[in-house]
Amino acid sequence: MRDASAFAHSDSSSLRSAETLSEPPLVIYGKRGNADVLTAVDEDAETLGLHAGMALTQARAMHPAIEALEEDSQADAALLDNIADWCLRYTPLVATDPPDGLLLDIGGCAHLYGGESELVADLGQRIAQAGFTYRIAIAGTIGAAYAAAHGGRPAAYDTGTERAILLPLPLMALRLPPETVASLARVGLKRVRDIADLPRSPLTARFGGDLLRQLDRALGLEHEPLNPRLPVAPYVAEQRFHEPIGREDDVLGTVEKLAGRLAIALERRGDGARRLELTLFRTDGALRRIATGCARPLRNAQDIRALFAERLAALADEYDPGFGFDMVRLAVAVAEPAPAEQIGIGAAEDARELVRLVDRLSARLGAGRVRRTVAHDSHIPEQAAAMMPAQNTGRDLHDRALGWDAFRRHRATTELAPRPLRLLNQPEPIEALAEVPDGPPLRFRWRRAQHDVIAADGPERIEGDWWSEPASFARQQPHNLTRDYFRVEDESGHRFWLFRAGLYRDVTPHDMAQGRAPGWFVHGTFA
Repeated sequence: MRDASAFAHSDSSSLRSAETLSEPPLVIYGKRGNADVLTAVDEDAETLGLHAGMALTQARAMHPAIEALEEDSQADAALLDNIADWCLRYTPLVATDPPDGLLLDIGGCAHLYGGESELVADLGQRIAQAGFTYRIAIAGTIGAAYAAAHGGRPAAYDTGTERAILLPLPLMALRLPPETVASLARVGLKRVRDIADLPRSPLTARFGGDLLRQLDRALGLEHEPLNPRLPVAPYVAEQRFHEPIGREDDVLGTVEKLAGRLAIALERRGDGARRLELTLFRTDGALRRIATGCARPLRNAQDIRALFAERLAALADEYDPGFGFDMVRLAVAVAEPAPAEQIGIGAAEDARELVRLVDRLSARLGAGRVRRTVAHDSHIPEQAAAMMPAQNTGRDLHDRALGWDAFRRHRATTELAPRPLRLLNQPEPIEALAEVPDGPPLRFRWRRAQHDVIAADGPERIEGDWWSEPASFARQQPHNLTRDYFRVEDESGHRFWLFRAGLYRDVTPHDMAQGRAPGWFVHGTFA
């Protein structure tokens, strides 16, 4: 794949015709206003005198044999993101600087490669092997590094030399808008040294505050934050290999080793992992990210290995080692307090086994497919509980995180009639015949079967959601009508939980004339 770079310097003394080249020069163009303008050119096109910013029609008039491709900004941005992900092997603080730049904060990371020069050599070699041209500069500020890479001499500069880097460079190196650079040029200010020592008030009044802000940031007089693409994990451990690994057992062994390192740091701070992310760096630059969650804070290395074993088994073909992984990183993306537990026997061990089961099933099947019920503060039976991922239980697996302790206290202090263990997902309407309007049914038809009632107990009245109750009975729904529940038994011994939605006292003659009256529903069955 041929690379089109917009930052190669042209040399007017080497201009030649396109016919003398073995392959047609490549240029990239895009819409700028109503005109097609060159946005990038390769080295061959640059030797012909073409450059970014030139009109496509002018370029074709000069050299009809050029190959012109329309830019794809979305694909370019995706490629830049992929390269940024690949650069995570050097530092977790990586940001993109569109359209073609990357910012890496290597403070505290360069020693892992033997120093800044060794890191740059390794980074440059890998980028070149991928088929890209590049310029790398290291400086004490983002602005100075950008200026050296784009307009100066790419190198590693010591902190404190920012002024020497910037002064001879054109003002575009300060990342100023083109219109600001053009306005400065009209008054004879073309390089950084032309404005570095000028009075600040007149410059700000005429050209705005961004001019001096960019200058101060580049010189290190004002802090410029780097906003990484990905959040920085609170706990990270990584392992590099001289020879790539590819076997699943080797990867899992490395995971267990890294988890052991993380366990020491987690225990020191009293934390546990709730979400873990494994990043596998392939030798060809591709990344494999594998994430898993935990039902409660976890520190045990063997349990973490078991979770990723399930994830790798679930991924199957998606786990492709290629020519092997030369670096593995394990990060705790989310950590929560995990105080030490008393070692013993009994319910605590059973709870831990339940946690392990939930975590392994969630890792294998997906967190959204393993669920548990959570109590809700509602008197409406079908709204009193909801399903949620089993791992999303708050800080632990105790019932207080699920809301059931309040429910049990309510049941213990309130005399409620027995409830069936199994409820229908939604109450199902039935045809019922009652002896008196507010009494239990004598018979009812449900799912095309008729049931004659021989015993009934009730009613248990549950008021509806009065705060959302419409004024008209005709507009009310079963969930916001008063319900009278009955436990009934038919002649075959089956017991049902039925309710009548609505009270006859609330029905107007007009409602009765329109055939609107309280309806009957079956909500569950007793074993």
